[in-house]
This record gives sequence, structure tokens and C-alpha cells, in this order.
Amino acid sequence: MTEDIDKDFDPSTHALAESKYFEDLKIGERFLNPSRTLGDANFSAFQALSLDNHPIHYDIEYCKRLGHPELLAHGLQVSAQCAPGAGMLPHILGDSLIGLLEHSAKFLKPVYRGDTLYPALEIIDMSSSKNTGVVTLRTTIHNQNRYLVLEGEQKMWVKRRS
Repeated sequence: MTEDIDKDFDPSTHALAESKYFEDLKIGERFLNPSRTLGDANFSAFQALSLDNHPIHYDIEYCKRLGHPELLAHGLQVSAQCAPGAGMLPHILGDSLIGLLEHSAKFLKPVYRGDTLYPALEIIDMSSSKNTGVVTLRTTIHNQNRYLVLEGEQKMWVKRRS
């Protein structure tokens, strides 16, 4: 039914944010990912995805025998919380985002089932070339008790404005 087509609507302009390019970004700029409480469903989904069947992630009695109060979250499950795609950063970069180049993480404190995580990304360095640039982000995750449980870095490849 061509008479129902809205000629004023353009799907290519339907975006959450206007695209920022390399030169629009600033060192010190922060991007928060949504907080998340890790529950049984998160643990089950990650176990199915990762195929990690170590009992420290799914056997509470095993954990208690080792002195842990709860199931221990897998490091990669925690690290995934600071993925740029888990927040607004890829939407802010929009058309300028080329891809993720590097990711590193240090696990500083245990994360248990029931913990709430607060991920953040902060631009700490920017290196530019002719048409693109690399943005280095410091990644941090705090828990509900204000402990820093993870810190690391990510590098993203971003286009410069044409």
C-alpha cells in the first residue's frame, strides 16, 4: 500500500544520538554503562555461552568449601559489563566507529552472584592519523560496596570527520 508510506520518514536518520567523530571527543570524557545485578540468569547464560563448567561458577557448596560466600562470577563475565556496546558509546560514535582494537582487564576483587556492577569508560588518550584515530579508554567496574573490582583499557578505532 504505497499510500501509507510516510515520505517524510527516513530510517537512516533514526539514531539515538548524532554521530561524534574523533575530533569531537576529549580526554577525560566519561561514558557510563548501565549498572547490573548479576543473578542466576546471568550466570546460566554466561555458562552456556562460555562453556566454562568449573564448579566455582555454579556449585555453591564447592564455593563455600573454598571460603567464598557465593558463586564466583567468571572474569570474562565481569569484563563483558564494560563492553562499549553495553552502553551508549557506540551510539554516540555512530557512523564514525570502525571497531574495537584491544581489550585488557585486571581483576582486583571477586564478584559474586548478587553483586551489582557499575561500569565506566573514560577517554585517557587519543592518537590521530590522517583519516582515523585511536581512542584509548580506561575501563573500571565498581561494585555496590564501592570497591573497584576491575580496571583495564580498551582501544577503539574511530573515523575523523571527512
